[in-house]
Amino acid sequence: MGPVIIPSILLWHLFFSGSTILEGVNAQVNGWVNAHATFYGADQSPFSLGGACGYDNTFHAGFGANTAALSGALFREGEACGACYQLRCDYRADPKWCLRRASVTITATNFCPSNNNGGWCNPPRHHFDMSMPAFLRIAREGNEGIVPVLYRRVPCRRRGGVRFTLKGQSSFNLVMISNVGGSGNVKAAWIRGSRTRTWLPMHRNWGVNWQSTVDLRNQRLSFKLTLVDGKTMEFLNVVPSTWKFGQTFASPRQFY
Repeated sequence: MGPVIIPSILLWHLFFSGSTILEGVNAQVNGWVNAHATFYGADQSPFSLGGACGYDNTFHAGFGANTAALSGALFREGEACGACYQLRCDYRADPKWCLRRASVTITATNFCPSNNNGGWCNPPRHHFDMSMPAFLRIAREGNEGIVPVLYRRVPCRRRGGVRFTLKGQSSFNLVMISNVGGSGNVKAAWIRGSRTRTWLPMHRNWGVNWQSTVDLRNQRLSFKLTLVDGKTMEFLNVVPSTWKFGQTFASPRQFY
């Protein structure tokens, strides 16, 4: 199958293998971590909330409307972009506004800066500033404040393959990597042209946009990605030699 062109507390689970890291002062119980949530973008299309991760449109990126901005303790300078979290409102802590036994899985697509939302996004707090559709999956309508939540990292389940959107100009290649399954967030990326013998390392420009400064025009392009959980996959010749800046190409391959 060829490429498809698409029009324009203390511990939390980092990897699904069970390894843990120290992060923040948020209590963990049975794999769920305490945090808080608000919502934003009530007057905006939820698909436009790509924000600090650099997604032009979260629907085209494969994430739909269930997205959120993360506080700095979770965002980690963009490394969390594309990661998936399952959230449920803490009904025991706030039975008035929490929906009982309701949960939603969101994708991290934005950054909630410090001194925003009354300081709830300040380090070391874990906070989710959710799209309104996602927020109303777990909290009652009419609540315009903040609710206590429990969250955990979960694998991302995506439709179709990983997508590569080509930006930049001349020898400056800026590639937006989206619709990534598995852990969802990319740790390292490489690019290779059809006339290039070796993989060329790319560098995170911002969010999910990765850059290289080698002129690869009029070449077939391949990519290699390593996710935060350590899984690596090659996407060979996913972009034809006739590519142009502004186009998006979907690979048939996907992380699980």
